[in-house]
Amino acid sequence: MKKVAEEESGFTRLASFVCDCEPFTEEELESIEASLSNPNNKRRFDDLTPRRCPRRRRLPESLIALQHPNISSLSPRPGYSRMRLPAIKFSGRIMYSRTFDSVHKAAAKLLQALGEKNREIVQFAIGFDIEWKPSFTKGVPPGKVAVMQICTDSSHCHVLHLIHSGIPPNLQLLLEDPTVLKVGVGIDSDAMKVFRDYKISVKGVMDLSFHANQKLGGDHKWGLSSLTEKLLSKQLKKPNKIRLGNWETPVLSKEQLEYAATDAFVSWYLYQAIKDLPDAQVTDKSGEVDGLRQD
Repeated sequence: MKKVAEEESGFTRLASFVCDCEPFTEEELESIEASLSNPNNKRRFDDLTPRRCPRRRRLPESLIALQHPNISSLSPRPGYSRMRLPAIKFSGRIMYSRTFDSVHKAAAKLLQALGEKNREIVQFAIGFDIEWKPSFTKGVPPGKVAVMQICTDSSHCHVLHLIHSGIPPNLQLLLEDPTVLKVGVGIDSDAMKVFRDYKISVKGVMDLSFHANQKLGGDHKWGLSSLTEKLLSKQLKKPNKIRLGNWETPVLSKEQLEYAATDAFVSWYLYQAIKDLPDAQVTDKSGEVDGLRQD
């Protein structure tokens, strides 16, 4: 038998082990039940050890379902299927800036790149996200926006440590430019926090949750992770140790940089996936969809 960690199994303690051997036969199960209910039965349980198989064998899930009609009663927690999805991670170049001069140079590069892109398309989108130090003490507010991450494509992502650098004028110009589309999940709240902390209005924002509902239909409150699973069939890992960590640290760790860059990249990537989807058809009370009568 192979021990499986409870938090990774997707099941409760019922699935603490996975057996590498063939299961008991019906006859053996009846014998086990008889021996357990009858203390005078001298047949040893050890004699009923399942036969060892030369190599690990597993039936397809479809066959298991046919063999065990009540298998739905052992269904895993909702997070189980999530663990089977491959993780998504930004694998491009992360450009980290933490001083006023370095953030100013990063913003200049961004403006130059956006200027070149705007010649090719009407409106250019960037993945946008922020991080701050949370507060776990009642009455103590959370910290200011400490990190801002901006992703322009699948190869480049800027991580700006604003808590140490502040916001240079050219970065403010980029943030206040409505022709530069900033995309993210819950981005309206992020824009409000930037304004509260730095008195700068982030303009030209698009909430991917709302945008996804326009394409998929419904009024679902998507998070970045759930939308990634839905549209990209990937798992976006958000470990609390990093997500709720100290973003005001003097220098961000490798793990913090990868986390921040991945969030902004996923926002950019999701926008690319959503924008080409057809709009959801809306059915009115008369049973018409886009002017066509539905039977």
